Amino acid sequence: RYKATIANHLYIVSEAEVARPLVSETEGSSTEVAGPRVCTGLMETGDPATDLGHSERQTWSRQMDFIMSCVGFAVGLGNVWRFPYLCYKNGGGVFLIPYLLMVFVGGVPVFFLEIALGQFMKQGGVASWNIAPLFKGLGLASMVIVFFCNTYYIMVLVWGLYFLAHSFTSPLPWATCGHEWNTVNCTTNFSRVCLNQSFASCLEHTGLRSSVMEFWERKVLRLSGGLDEVGDINGYLVLCLLATWVIVYFCIWKGVKSAGKVVYFTAVFPYLVLVVLFVHGVSLPGAVNGIIYYLKPDWSKLSEAQVWIDAATQIFFSYAIGLGALTALGSYNRFNNNCYQDAFILALINSGTSFFAGFVVFSVLGFMAAEQGVDISNVAESGEISFIAYPKAVSLMPLAPLWAVLFFLMLLVLGLDSQFVGVEGFITGIIDMLPPKSFLGSQRREVIVAICCFTCFTIDLSMVTEVRLRPTGGMYVFQLFDYYSASGITLLWQAFWECVVVAWVYGADRFMDNVACMIGYRPLPYMKWCWSYVTPVVCMAVFLFHVVNYKRLVYNAVYVYPWWGEVLGCFLALSSMLCIPLTVLYKLLHCKGSLMERWQHLTTPIWGRHHLEFLPHENEARLLPKAEENKNTLLYESVI
Repeated sequence: RYKATIANHLYIVSEAEVARPLVSETEGSSTEVAGPRVCTGLMETGDPATDLGHSERQTWSRQMDFIMSCVGFAVGLGNVWRFPYLCYKNGGGVFLIPYLLMVFVGGVPVFFLEIALGQFMKQGGVASWNIAPLFKGLGLASMVIVFFCNTYYIMVLVWGLYFLAHSFTSPLPWATCGHEWNTVNCTTNFSRVCLNQSFASCLEHTGLRSSVMEFWERKVLRLSGGLDEVGDINGYLVLCLLATWVIVYFCIWKGVKSAGKVVYFTAVFPYLVLVVLFVHGVSLPGAVNGIIYYLKPDWSKLSEAQVWIDAATQIFFSYAIGLGALTALGSYNRFNNNCYQDAFILALINSGTSFFAGFVVFSVLGFMAAEQGVDISNVAESGEISFIAYPKAVSLMPLAPLWAVLFFLMLLVLGLDSQFVGVEGFITGIIDMLPPKSFLGSQRREVIVAICCFTCFTIDLSMVTEVRLRPTGGMYVFQLFDYYSASGITLLWQAFWECVVVAWVYGADRFMDNVACMIGYRPLPYMKWCWSYVTPVVCMAVFLFHVVNYKRLVYNAVYVYPWWGEVLGCFLALSSMLCIPLTVLYKLLHCKGSLMERWQHLTTPIWGRHHLEFLPHENEARLLPKAEENKNTLLYESVI
């Protein structure tokens, strides 16, 4: 009783220090005390329904806020255009077999791990890895990735807003030729000259240019001859960029209390529009043929390695794995929230959205093929559905401006919630890292959010540049970020180490116990098997496949990036990937003792204050620094 009382007093006084079972890295090392088995006391004697919240951390006003935020972040533009294209490309309905398998062995386990880790540690993407401090570089890597993702992803919203602003005219500006951005080779009808050729083949042989393609490249992008052609700022896109960042800022500036309200609209509205577009799409001539083409199985594809690689890569993209934002969102949950159940609900919504979006997209592409008298494979061959294929199809419909407004408004809102939740995850990690008494740490949250948004906005200006009387090089910068900074390679590398650290360094059984003390029961053993064996093997296999089959970055199958562009891209990728090994090396070199003592010291978790509420009494004293080695011993004794 005396030990427990002293422990509580010491802990209340020490507001700046986090309780730790061993001495600091610079004061030596000890192996006398092993880390306690957290949650044992609660599992044996506690009530799972007890609310053990973190007194100083914000929590969601209601659990549905968390669900909607995760849906808004994970369900994005890739669900609407990337998945349907991959499904068509990789055997139609057959693609669902590797996709669903990857969902259960890769997507759900890591998705659940990240949410549960944030909820248990009550920290953002960096501080949550105090569960194994030696590998805190995992948190730093996720922060780098999500920063790059926040920086370039918003450009898709900018283009969507630009299209939306031009959708209120009849006819639509991309539906006709004769505008100042069009060339003499512009055409709106390929059915007579192309017959059954694909658009790409037709363009190559005839020199014709689609009016939609010219609007996209010459009006929106103002595409230049290369990465090095950079000049003045494209004023219209800058206004759209500024407007988008202002919206993002005011969505998150007050934290999860305000973001949790906004996300109801941004998460629900796209689904309403998808339903409306689906109902309208299936009523169009040729829509049924498009849906059949979408689901038509090609069993020979199952034997191709690329199909399985595409399925795995799509899972890690669409589930937003490795970005750290899910960990940040989970950290705002109540401690006893059933995150295990939430993970399966969110996985069902995410994958279900992707599958349903295929019906919406291919019903319209079937109509487009019927209208132009070409085979549907010729209109579905391009992966760029959002700004080329679908706008072209919309231009052929009755009441074209109405459907264009609905589609691009849905696109804008669908990407907006992914954007501001990603920024929220980054802000959470930054605030958790800042010392309370530092200049930035003492600033109001609104100031820190403004600084981060302005920094990203400044970098984004490189993606909206133009040259007088010539197009812009900004699109090449965007693709460079997209291909390298948050690519499949970086996300797979991140997911691999997350599973290895939790399963083999901290302990899979130990983490299962932690989850059990939060939700009241142990998850299925399959989760532990996935963390320990299946998911790391899948991640590393796909990672090595990407590395071995690396291809030089090419834009539009024509422009090959210069060598220095690829070097810059490799730097973007390595800037996150190297955070993990470099942090491990740095910590090991700056810690004293033998290698085994350093390892044991640096892999001992650093528990937060909320963990003391349910630790067994015999373990409470173990969390305290040794009195004779603590710099603040005199202060503690004086207060007591």
